Amino acid sequence: MSGSYDFIIVGGGTAGCVLANRLSQNPSARVLLLEAGKADNHPFIHMPIGFAKMTGGPHTWGFHTVPQVHAQNRRIPYVQARVLGGGSSINAEVFTRGVAQDYDRWADEEGCTGWSAKDVQPYFLRSEGNELFATKYHGTDGPLGVSSITSPMPVTRAFVQACQQYGIPYNPDFNGASQVGAGVYQITTRNGRRCSTAVGYLRPVMKRPNLTVEINCLTTRILFSNNRATGVEYIHKGKKCVAHADAEVIVTAGAIGSPKIMMLSGIGPAEHLKDHGIPVVADLPGVGSNLSDHYGIDIVYELKKPISLDRYNKAHMMMWAGLQYLLFKSGPVTSNVVEGGAFWSSNDQESVPDLQFHFLAGAGVEAGVPNIPSGSGCTLNSYVLRPKSRGTVRLKSADPAAGVLVDPNFLAVPEDVQSSVEGLHISREIMNQPNMQKHVKRAHFPDESVKTREDLVRYARQYGRTSYHPNGTCKMGRDEMAVVDPTLKVRGVEGLRICDSSVLPSLIGSNTNAVTVMISEKASDIISSSY
Repeated sequence: MSGSYDFIIVGGGTAGCVLANRLSQNPSARVLLLEAGKADNHPFIHMPIGFAKMTGGPHTWGFHTVPQVHAQNRRIPYVQARVLGGGSSINAEVFTRGVAQDYDRWADEEGCTGWSAKDVQPYFLRSEGNELFATKYHGTDGPLGVSSITSPMPVTRAFVQACQQYGIPYNPDFNGASQVGAGVYQITTRNGRRCSTAVGYLRPVMKRPNLTVEINCLTTRILFSNNRATGVEYIHKGKKCVAHADAEVIVTAGAIGSPKIMMLSGIGPAEHLKDHGIPVVADLPGVGSNLSDHYGIDIVYELKKPISLDRYNKAHMMMWAGLQYLLFKSGPVTSNVVEGGAFWSSNDQESVPDLQFHFLAGAGVEAGVPNIPSGSGCTLNSYVLRPKSRGTVRLKSADPAAGVLVDPNFLAVPEDVQSSVEGLHISREIMNQPNMQKHVKRAHFPDESVKTREDLVRYARQYGRTSYHPNGTCKMGRDEMAVVDPTLKVRGVEGLRICDSSVLPSLIGSNTNAVTVMISEKASDIISSSY
């Protein structure tokens, strides 16, 4: 298999699907989208509650971190999607996008001209198809469906009330005038079904004659002629294939996949590439550096009555829920599990929230988080929004089929530990408020033996995990560690861009899927204006 195209997009995840749509709007542009994973045809992908089933198995890469020095030397599961739609096909569908200060920091302090809040807001609006809000903060006609959870579980409503009793105000719209507060999340669903970028952007345009989509294609390297990217080499059904790009190669493989492809292609830290026998095309030390992520810490409570989604773990209740969804597209299957949330500050010095909370209307939803064996439970997760710890992504070998060495370096900086522990403390205080306590039977995890600050530090190091928001490994900017410039062109070569979460110069204060969509929307305009 081989061919010639104008644009080759490497990675059919959140970003790749957006770019495939936008670039193929030009009927004269021949676009190839390559995805290493499968099609997004598993039924659990499209059921909002299916998130609980999708963070493992054949639609992920099966990564683990290297032993985390500051987290009890644990090898922590590190979920990255391997399916059309990428993270937007398997995530918890929470729709948040940070605050203006995040993007102004990019532009004013981190060398990303053109990426301030006023610059990126039009692309957030263009992408968003909100079914409820129609203010200046929201779009209503975009491909990315956004809706409200119509019937949150009783325990979720109790959580939002408990936050208010603690002192966190109610906020119906985390993406509106203020992020501060507690409420029920909006989610990326439409008509009771997940709206991934594969669904919202790619499927409607799959029949365009100038767009080719190939799945189960493992990209092995980018091809160069002199200093210009001219195509890609990939494996499909055991055979080596080559595709040529007359205009550009655009890498959209995510914060782990994109630096891996760069390094396999000879772009990265020269000494690391030489250690693996890879000829150096461009010595860019920032490739695979600057990895940051949200380190989430869970607490689990057992409930007195079955008022969480755990009640549907029983066979007859599960059948009832499935029938309700099949007939009416309503009921518990339309829940994303992570129904409630809050943004708050760990201290009085913060100008914007530095903590985010996710309330899960169930226990044992994700790997490594305890369930309630014979009853119902709920989970409250917290994390530091702008951690200072930085890690790396490095090659294990020059074999494209081999995994990578992922080291988020969680809790390496004392400030991250301090803020994480404060998040844990606030989580427990919320759960101790009257409107939660009337439903709580007992604290299940941790139990009451965890009391002191030292206890909480040990707990954070022992049980924290990724919150699925890796970024920054091919960061945008103008300093010596920047990999791409503000037009997302890779420094030192021609005809190559990176357009995904790896280009974030620093982590924004929220979930990251909507941000990746925004980056792709803006990238499509930047690229189209050049041709």
